[in-house]
Amino acid sequence: MTQNPDAIQVSYSFGQSHLIEGNAAPTDLLVRLRLPQTQAARRPLNLALVIDRSGSMGGSLLKHAIRAAQNVVDGLDAGDTLSVVTYDDEVRTLIAPTRVTDKDGLKAKIASIRAGGLTNLSGGWLRGVELVAAQAGPQVVSRVLLLTDGQANVGVQNTGVLTKTAAQKAEAGVTTTTLGFGSGFNEDLLIGMARAAGGNFYFIQSADDAADVFGIELQTLKAVAAQNLTVTLTPAPGVTVADVLSLYKPGSDPLTFDLGDMYEDEDKLLGLKLNLPALGGGTHGLLGLTFRADAVRDGAIQNLSGAVQIEALAAPLGADFTSDISVTLDLARLRIARAKERAVELADNGKAEEAEAVLRGLIRDLNSAGLQEHFEIAEELEQLEHYAGRIASRRFDNDSRKELRDQSFQGLGRGRADLQGRGVTVDTAVLALPVVDDAAGGIELLCVRDGGRLRVKAVSEGFDSAMNVQFPRALRADGARYVVGGLDTSADGSFYRVTGEIRRVVRPGESDPLQGISIGGGAQTRSRSSASSGVTKAAKTAADLEVTDTSTGGILVQCVKEGSKLRARVVQDGYEPDWNMRFPRSIREDGLLYVVDEVNTAPDGKSYIASGEIRRLVQSN
Repeated sequence: MTQNPDAIQVSYSFGQSHLIEGNAAPTDLLVRLRLPQTQAARRPLNLALVIDRSGSMGGSLLKHAIRAAQNVVDGLDAGDTLSVVTYDDEVRTLIAPTRVTDKDGLKAKIASIRAGGLTNLSGGWLRGVELVAAQAGPQVVSRVLLLTDGQANVGVQNTGVLTKTAAQKAEAGVTTTTLGFGSGFNEDLLIGMARAAGGNFYFIQSADDAADVFGIELQTLKAVAAQNLTVTLTPAPGVTVADVLSLYKPGSDPLTFDLGDMYEDEDKLLGLKLNLPALGGGTHGLLGLTFRADAVRDGAIQNLSGAVQIEALAAPLGADFTSDISVTLDLARLRIARAKERAVELADNGKAEEAEAVLRGLIRDLNSAGLQEHFEIAEELEQLEHYAGRIASRRFDNDSRKELRDQSFQGLGRGRADLQGRGVTVDTAVLALPVVDDAAGGIELLCVRDGGRLRVKAVSEGFDSAMNVQFPRALRADGARYVVGGLDTSADGSFYRVTGEIRRVVRPGESDPLQGISIGGGAQTRSRSSASSGVTKAAKTAADLEVTDTSTGGILVQCVKEGSKLRARVVQDGYEPDWNMRFPRSIREDGLLYVVDEVNTAPDGKSYIASGEIRRLVQSN
C-alpha cells in the first residue's frame, strides 16, 4: 500500500495466504483503491435537477419528487449553484443557475411544478447540461440529476445517440446521474447514460424511496475526492486477465479501465480473474498496476498517480493455508453482480435455460464455500434463487429485469451497503400463503421496508427484534405479518433462519396489507374496482368529478386546445399521443388532467374510447 496520506492508497489480496505451488488455475484478485479524507474544504457543487413533469408523473409520483428535490435544496450550501429544469413535451428552465442563499424561495419555485404532457427527455437533459456547463470548472463538482418515470417519446429517442452524447458531455466536464421512477422507464437508456457519463443510476422503486435516493446522491457528490480514475494493467509473461468484475468504461487499451469518481474514505474495488501458469515455490510478480486520477489540491488540479507491483507467494498446500473472509465476501458480491448482469443478457436473447444455469451455478458455488452463513450473502442467495425461479417459469417480467439491472449496477460500481440488494416488487407467491387469524403456536414475524429493501423481523417475545430473519424473497410484502414453526440462529449468531411452515397472519378487525395489492409495477399499489367497461357516462361539469391525487391504477388523460376545439389525449407511455379520444364534452377543460379506468381502441383503429369512471387529478403540494 502507498503510504503518503494525501495520495491514492492501493492494496490487494488474493483472498488466501498464498497460491498453491504447481497449480495452474484461475485465481481471483481484489484491488482496493482509496483516497483518505483530507482537511481541505469540499468543492462547491454545480448541480442541475432535471425533473420529468410529463402526465404520467401526475399525483403522488411528482409530489414525492418535488419533496425530494426540496430536500436537496436543504442539503446545499450558499457556495453551491443550483439549476432546475422541468420537461414534458416542452422544456422549461424553472431556476437558472443560482447560488443557494434563499432556500425558501428556491423550494417555493420547485413546489410550483405541475404535471403536463409527453416526455421530451433529451430536451430536458440537454438543457440541464447546458446550464451546468456554463458554470463548470475544476473548482466545482458539476453534475446533472435526470429524473424520469417514462420513456423518451418526444425529441431524441435513440438510446445509442443519447448514450454517446452523455459520454461526450462527461468528457467536457459534466457528469450525469440518472434516476428511474416506478416501472415505466427505460432502464437500458438510463443505465447506459449513467455508465457512459461516469455517473450513478438509481431505481426508485416507490415514491417513499425518492428522498432516500436523492440524499444518497447528494452525500456522494459532497464526498467526491478525485475524478477520472484510470487503472492500467501489465500482466507478467504467462499471466492473462480473464475477466474484470467491476463497473468501468473501457479505454482504447483493453487493459486500461476508467473507474470514474473516487469518494473520500470509500473503497473503489477492482475485481479481477487471472489465469496463472503453474508457479514454482517462492514469490512471483504477476501484474503491474499503474493508476492516475485528478484531484484539486491548493486551488489547482493535481494529478495523483502511482504504480504497484502485484506479487504472490506460491507454496505447498498445508496447515498454514488461510483465507481472508472480508476479501472472499467482497469478491462474492462482485461475482453476484456480474452473474445478475449476465443473466439479464441471456434472458433478453431468449436463452432462459442458460440464464437460469448462471444463477443456480453461482448459488451452488457460494453454498459450497459456506458463505450462506453470512447474512448479506444469504440474502443474495435468496435473490438469486428468486430470479432463477422466475426465469425458469418464464415470469421474468419488467419489474424483475429492472431489479436485476439495478442490483448489478450498484454491486459492480459501488461498495455502499445501503445500495445493495434493493427490490420491493411483490411476487404472486405471497398471495397463495394460507392465512390464519392469530400466531398462536408459532413465532410471529413482520416484514418492513428498510432503505429500498424488504427485511423480516421477529416480533414474538424471546427473540431479538433488531436481528434480521432469513426469509424467502418471494413471500415478502411490506407490512405483512407471518407465523412460522421456528427460527434457527445462524452459526455466527447474527441472524435467524425460518424453519417449518409459513403462514400469513390477519387478525380479526385488522386490515389485510395485501388486500387489493397489485403485483408488479415497481411499487406496491392499491387497485380500485373498475366501473363498467362501456363508454363513460358524463358528469355535468369537471367540478362534479371525483377528485384523486394519484394516477395509480388508471390511465392519464389531458385536455388540450387545438385551434377552437378541446381534444382529449392520452399522456401516458404506451399510447399514441396524437389520437383523438371519445370523451365527454361536458367535462373538458383546457389543461385539465383526468384519470380514466380504461382506454380502449375504437373500431376505426386510430382513435380511443374512454371507459369506466373518470376522476379529476388534483396535484397538491
